[in-house]
Amino acid sequence: MATFNKLKSGKWRAQIRKFGVYRGATFTTKTEAKAWAELVERQLMHMATVGYSQPPKDATVNDLICKYIEISVARFGKTKAATLDMLIKKVGHVRLRELNALVMRDFVDSRIEDGAGGVTIAGDLSFLSSVLKWARYSRRLDIPVRLALEARESLKHMGLMTRSSERSREPTDAELDLLYAHWAQNSRQIIDMTIMVKFALATGMRQGEIARIKVEDVNKKLRTVLIRDRKDPKKKHGNNQLVPLLGNAWEILEPYFSNRTRGSIFGVKEASVSAAFTRACKQLGIQDLRFHDLRHKATADFFRHGLGIPHVALMTGHKTWAMLKRYTEINAADVHSASARLTKA
Repeated sequence: MATFNKLKSGKWRAQIRKFGVYRGATFTTKTEAKAWAELVERQLMHMATVGYSQPPKDATVNDLICKYIEISVARFGKTKAATLDMLIKKVGHVRLRELNALVMRDFVDSRIEDGAGGVTIAGDLSFLSSVLKWARYSRRLDIPVRLALEARESLKHMGLMTRSSERSREPTDAELDLLYAHWAQNSRQIIDMTIMVKFALATGMRQGEIARIKVEDVNKKLRTVLIRDRKDPKKKHGNNQLVPLLGNAWEILEPYFSNRTRGSIFGVKEASVSAAFTRACKQLGIQDLRFHDLRHKATADFFRHGLGIPHVALMTGHKTWAMLKRYTEINAADVHSASARLTKA
């Protein structure tokens, strides 16, 4: 039961001790104190019954997302930050107690009207699901945690694709020769894009990983490089991986650190590399080719050269065969070549 005491100032102090929990607050009138006490007692009873507390009566999705952003220890990427901002604009006004499947339905319909595809909407709902899970399991709020996941599941029944199509595009030798020649005769080209491309083909690294390599990350004796914060779906930061530099990868890298002990190896920005590559392809009329497609070719070449799955996985950073196999483009001729090498050996 709540107790109420009138203070010398004329205000009222309400105190509640229930289920081992203490709450106290001061109000101008006794009526306000009683109303607060009744609300808190209902919340404590609800928590004792179901293990979770009801969200405050007027709390909204906006309040929840803002609190999630405020106290989260994780660093958000641009995509997640932009999506959370969009969610605030779309459903931020909805009270948490009124969050239901119909709200999710209207949100999906709204995103379709915006022109968003199934993959994008699925991503939106995944980010919203993260917030709802955080609210339930971290803040112990009685939130319908599966709402966003169920809405995501409904997309397939609407005929929307929720997974992006897997690319199999690789640059041809002719396209690579065109690019090398283009950069060789372009006196205004600041970044040595030929080196960037050849290094990507030799290592299978992403452009961001290449841009982040530091002199101190290279082990001259073992001919290895430490890739920092390698992309991982479950571990966003601190996922460092030591990988070997095979073939001409070492020959490409060596001149960049031979007389240095610290600093960026290539001194480039990821966005600048991507922009230079895309610009060159456009000028040369090379269709549908991205810098990331070099990683696809490098990974497939690792298999073509006879490396096994564990070795290729170490080079590329993939954790499972399911993740890795989309990069393999092994054809009948490749199998014959591998067989011939084994026979010769």
